[in-house]
This record gives sequence, structure tokens and C-alpha cells, in this order.
Amino acid sequence: MSSEERLTVEDVMSAPLETISKDATVMEATQRMREKDINALVVPNTPRAIISSTDVLSAVADGRDTSELQVADVMTTDVETATPDLYMEEVAAMMTNYGIKHLPVVDDGYVGMVSSTDITAHLS
Repeated sequence: MSSEERLTVEDVMSAPLETISKDATVMEATQRMREKDINALVVPNTPRAIISSTDVLSAVADGRDTSELQVADVMTTDVETATPDLYMEEVAAMMTNYGIKHLPVVDDGYVGMVSSTDITAHLS
């Protein structure tokens, strides 16, 4: 495959980006994820943070009340990001190296999200 035919993050990312406030409850986050059929939400106005289904599962496994617990209490911070022009092979390698399933896509700000599911769907 020539470089002109290679897929970039921009070709496969989910956009527009779904977000949630750090002050929202984890229950609200799970409801938004279910409504949108996604597994992660960006938490804007925080330095590179997301809440993912894995974060929610950890809270539930710990016996925490998701209707009272805030997103800020369980979100993953200092997350890695990707730029729209990265090739899918580079993003897949990043996800493997960091052991993650979601990468917010940034260009002058957040523009989308790329997930392992997005990559798999476009490779098959």
C-alpha cells in the first residue's frame, strides 16, 4: 500500500467528539456512553482526561455508588493523544505500547476520538 493510500486518524476517528463535565456523576457518564454507543468520553477543561468504560467498571468493582460518584473521581488523567495526520499503524502501535483503547485526537483543540474498535473496523 502506498503512503497515499494509507489511512490516517482523521479517516477513521469518531467526530464530533463526545464530552462530559468532570462534575457530572459517573452514572450520567455511563448513560451518555450507552446513548451514543461509545466506550469513552473526553472530559474538557481538564488537562487531557477521559472517562472510559474501564474506569466505570473499576468503580463498580470497588463497590462505589456511581449515582453519587463524580467523573473527576474516576477519570483517567494525563492521557496520550493523537493528531489527525498520524497513520493508523502509528496509532495502533501507540495503543499497544501504552495498553490503551482510546486516544483523543487533537489539533488546536480536541477534534475527535480514535479507538481500537475504529482501527479494527477499518482493517477488516
